[in-house]
Amino acid sequence: MPDQPTPVSPPLAIHVDAVSKRYGRTLALDEVSFAVREKELFALLGPNGAGKTTLLHILSTILRPDSGVALIGGVDVARQPLAARERLGIVFQEPSLDDRLSVRENLELHGLVFGVPRRLRRQRIEEMLALVELTDWAAKPVKTLSSGMKRRLEIARALIHDSEILLLDEPTVGLDAQTRERIWAYVRRLRAEREITVLVTTHYIEEVEGCDRVCIIDGGKVLALDTPDALKQAHGQVLLRIMPTTEPDREAIATRFADRLTGKQGAELTFVSDEAFVAALLAEFGTRITALNVEAPSLETVFLSLTGRELRDRAAGAREQTHAFGRRGGEHTR
Repeated sequence: MPDQPTPVSPPLAIHVDAVSKRYGRTLALDEVSFAVREKELFALLGPNGAGKTTLLHILSTILRPDSGVALIGGVDVARQPLAARERLGIVFQEPSLDDRLSVRENLELHGLVFGVPRRLRRQRIEEMLALVELTDWAAKPVKTLSSGMKRRLEIARALIHDSEILLLDEPTVGLDAQTRERIWAYVRRLRAEREITVLVTTHYIEEVEGCDRVCIIDGGKVLALDTPDALKQAHGQVLLRIMPTTEPDREAIATRFADRLTGKQGAELTFVSDEAFVAALLAEFGTRITALNVEAPSLETVFLSLTGRELRDRAAGAREQTHAFGRRGGEHTR
């Protein structure tokens, strides 16, 4: 019988193995392990304080892990930080542009820092300006740009030195929904045209639906890692959102089904649901409910299943070490 070919694993762009990091008594990362394949769009999804920014700071060589190993393109970020940085394009959550310089000057400065030859540097600057639709703004001071335009410029700047891997830390935080979608359109286009690997951190669940794989992280631990569809199939739950008629009805329903209650938002109640629960709820309180909405398994319910709480309820107001994040609010849909 002929020998069967040995399966070949796809090359890894990022490899994190048992990485831990403490800030005093706070354990920010607890033996985190995962791998990102070359050309993959990979998301780290979790609430504020989950450890996402700490992890990106380790990958970008700003912080050293207390233990474990992190590799960028096979290069140890702690032992060979300069070699690792040459492979990276980084967009931090906090703005890092020089507002006093023009759009083109910011790109020129970045190219000089990374030693990109002049002719190639000028070529890449024009290519990236066109890609993020800032050519007409090239001579304008950065301080005249909107928040969304500045974020696009930071993405363009991260790729001037022909980086292989793009790290994006909460790239759309603080932006309106339309601008957020536009940023993601640029990311998808960059990935297709440049064939780069993209690792993005976010707590906006809807932003990771189009990613190849999603790593859910909370409390410095990896809770699950798979494709969005596989995560929903393995961990997703059906949710039922209801609007009771009165405040006393709301309290009565919440008390009666406290074991299934997962959230209160204004007058709305949210429960983990199934057919038996819906039947019991309607039999007892059917005339005291004005609106009812069933939600199919989603990444939101995946997080709920893994942690016992909704991600959107955690996102407002928390901090991860030195950085603050924003978060959208949910809307009731009948």
